[in-house]
Amino acid sequence: MSLPAAPAPASAPAPAALVLGGAHGALAIVRSLARRDIAVSILADHRLAHFSRYARGRFAWDGPNAPDALARLIDLADRKNLAGAVLFAGGDAEVRFIAQNHAALARVFRLTTPAWETAQCMVDKQLMHARAAAAGIDAPRCYAPADRRAVAELACRFPVVLKPRVRAQENTFTLAKAWRADDRETLLARYDEAVALVGADGVLLQEWIPGGGEAQFSYAAVCDRGTPLAALVARRRRQYPIDFGYTSTFVETAVCPAVEDAGRRFLAALAFTGLAEVEFKYDRRDGRYKILDVNPRIWTWAALGPAAGVDFPFVLWRLARGEPIALSEPTAVCRDAAWMHASRDAIAAVEEMLAGRLAPRDYLASFRAPLAFSAFALDDPLPGLCELPLALFRAATHRLPIVLRDFYARIVLADTARESCDAAVDTPERLAPMRPRASADPAD
Repeated sequence: MSLPAAPAPASAPAPAALVLGGAHGALAIVRSLARRDIAVSILADHRLAHFSRYARGRFAWDGPNAPDALARLIDLADRKNLAGAVLFAGGDAEVRFIAQNHAALARVFRLTTPAWETAQCMVDKQLMHARAAAAGIDAPRCYAPADRRAVAELACRFPVVLKPRVRAQENTFTLAKAWRADDRETLLARYDEAVALVGADGVLLQEWIPGGGEAQFSYAAVCDRGTPLAALVARRRRQYPIDFGYTSTFVETAVCPAVEDAGRRFLAALAFTGLAEVEFKYDRRDGRYKILDVNPRIWTWAALGPAAGVDFPFVLWRLARGEPIALSEPTAVCRDAAWMHASRDAIAAVEEMLAGRLAPRDYLASFRAPLAFSAFALDDPLPGLCELPLALFRAATHRLPIVLRDFYARIVLADTARESCDAAVDTPERLAPMRPRASADPAD
């Protein structure tokens, strides 16, 4: 089924697009559409895209997890004449928000995000693995242990990684995306930390696939009922941190039929309509590309698309508006291109050089044209100039409080558990001989 369209009021023309949340991906949407004379507004708590000269309207809000988020967004559409705009999701939380409020939002906006029934199969890693298996797509071994005892008895090969099943909240576990454990003791300790943050049902264990960013590939596409209208394959050459990347720092277009085929089959199995990135990692142990994640939204390195001749936001905008898109149109890579997050990539490159995995001449060769940057553009320089100070500010005001909160909670919980254990050991009941009990203790 095609994405639902809400007609604009006849009294006044509606702005063409509204980007909800996000940072670098949201900026890519704003620039892509505005360069084609399409009016774009941004509503986000992250300010990067707000600095773009292309943003027609700039609105701040408390995020999609606020109790009144839906009412406030609909009210904003009414007050600012945004009804009928194409609504783009800029981040994971926004995808969940739009998908779970699909019917209500479809009456106001033209949506680019599928309903929750489809989106959940992409953002919930356990459901994603099940869908991939049904479609015959290779994946790393994945485990969903019921409790700590199951983790202690799990027959697995180390190292393994712990991942949040769904990133529905912000804490040190979901912000890190994954934790690595090289032995059973570390696994149990990390599992206890993760369970304290997201609960036992929110933790998945996954086989570790060796290799760094250079082994990671993505299939990115705009689809209409599972049929790709625009697509490319990209390779993550470098990431930061280098061994377990939180974010890509250097990405380039690639030719990889295996990744393209697997990505197409996954999206076709869902009859997916919208924009998605399907991530894979090459496992050199068996020569297979294995699915890792799926993002039904714009991604950080989205500016690579226009640099390579594939303008994903514009194709998606046309799809949401019901405009015909011929498969013969130039919606595939027409030139090799690369994308760089310059400040983080400089750090990643130095670490790769120190590890002996990158030659200085190869790093310098990264600056070949065409090259798109994460925030800087000659025709829109302010976001690039503000990117680093804004990142430092957000780290201090957003990420650091979360890290300190979770660290404090972990210390307090550990002290409380230790005190409870000491108190239990010292009680007369514990010191006295054990007496028969009428019923068994489920904890034993």
